[in-house]
Amino acid sequence: MKFLHNLLKGASLTGALFVFQACYGMPQTPLMAEGGEAPMTFSLVSRATGEPLEGIRIKGGTWKQDMNREDVLGITDANGRCRVGIPYYRNQEGPFLRFEDPQGAFVVKDTTLADLRDREIVIKLDSVQ
Repeated sequence: MKFLHNLLKGASLTGALFVFQACYGMPQTPLMAEGGEAPMTFSLVSRATGEPLEGIRIKGGTWKQDMNREDVLGITDANGRCRVGIPYYRNQEGPFLRFEDPQGAFVVKDTTLADLRDREIVIKLDSVQ
């Protein structure tokens, strides 16, 4: 009798776990968990020449006003590449990003990202006339 009781208890627990997963899906990895960071890799190039841009500052965050802060998420290397962690919040409009050339040779570009998959994004900047 005790064996049957334990068997039914195990079946009930298994059924409850199955229903939970069917309703809510697999747990998210900490990488994309609410309040975590989504890694993004950017390559910045000149729209006119296609050459990589070194020293471009990437600013931004969850809120639009984060683009105006002095904090820099990253700076592009000699190949025009930079990998940054962008704050992830499921119900936010952002993240908001700004790409600035401290030398002033390229126009500042603001954008927001809807897709935060870990992939390389190529940003083309226009030169100042």
